[in-house]
Amino acid sequence: MATAIISDLHLGTVSGGDITRRPEVRERLLEALAPADRVVLLGDALELRERPTTEVLKLARPLLEGLGEVTEGKQLVVVPGNHDHELVAPALEAARLDGAKSLPLQGSFDLAHSPLAARVAALMPHTEVVLAYPGIRLREDVYATHGHYLDLHLTVPRMECVLASAIARFTGVHTADATAVDAYEATLSPIYAFAHSVVQGSPAGAVTKSGNLSRSVWKLSNPDGGRSVAGLAAGRIAIPAAVAALNMAGLGPFRADLSRVELRRAGLRAMAAVVSTTGLEADHVIFGHTHRAGPLDGDVDVEDWWLPGGNRLTNTGSWLYEAVFVAGSGPDNPYWPGRVTWVGETGPPEQVGVLADVDLPGR
Repeated sequence: MATAIISDLHLGTVSGGDITRRPEVRERLLEALAPADRVVLLGDALELRERPTTEVLKLARPLLEGLGEVTEGKQLVVVPGNHDHELVAPALEAARLDGAKSLPLQGSFDLAHSPLAARVAALMPHTEVVLAYPGIRLREDVYATHGHYLDLHLTVPRMECVLASAIARFTGVHTADATAVDAYEATLSPIYAFAHSVVQGSPAGAVTKSGNLSRSVWKLSNPDGGRSVAGLAAGRIAIPAAVAALNMAGLGPFRADLSRVELRRAGLRAMAAVVSTTGLEADHVIFGHTHRAGPLDGDVDVEDWWLPGGNRLTNTGSWLYEAVFVAGSGPDNPYWPGRVTWVGETGPPEQVGVLADVDLPGR
């Protein structure tokens, strides 16, 4: 069975960076997925933090219906992430009400228990739509998850990571104290529920500020290139001081290094912590979330993608155009959108970029 995996479409984003809303990109993606026996949407398919759900579904409908056409008679697995956690949240609550004492690493949920997931499935009437969370085992040796649990271990001081650390500290919920999946959900799901609920009756983009703030700080400090005076001040004074304050408050440990290399390494360290904490056993662990694809040809320190137990991490990248990371570059940039990750009957996951000759804004 050939499985095609795509992650982080973020359909409905206010920025317009969700490039699969563009007909030529959408057609290219659907063409690439057509040969697959199974398709996996590995989290953040829908951007439910920036617009009301009804608007997001309207914007996402062309792609979802197209997916229904190329997966007719096949299986499509929806694995929610942090930006579309509402796809599975009601089903998780239903499972608890039905007596589930703990949530498994690979859960399969009835679409009838999630009105939003059922709406998505209705747009693909001839496809077997499966709702899985927090991940799915694609082969005995391959496990795939969105990867948002890594935010609880990330040393980059993103707003969501700071909030997660604060919740863990002040509620006393830690991954070492309970079944790991339940602990991650107890710490992180309140953030997701708030972010989703606040935009249902609010102006578009009401909850984009924290994400935009993180990108603005990264761009200002510009650790990988020339800096302005303000950037130098941010990188050498303001950011280290803010990080020190967070760590002193017990919300860390965070690091002030915001270079591209550190962003990659921090994400891999955090994902390694998730694998260790959950006791996940798989030769290959596929995740998205950080939008940084890999391992790729030309990557420095390829060994960072290997874990002590012999597991290898693979990141799917994204289908979101983020100018702060890719403007002025091209398909060789690991943040460049448009990759499909393939899992065959045997062998490691393989990544294929399908937008190398498509005209995107930064080229």
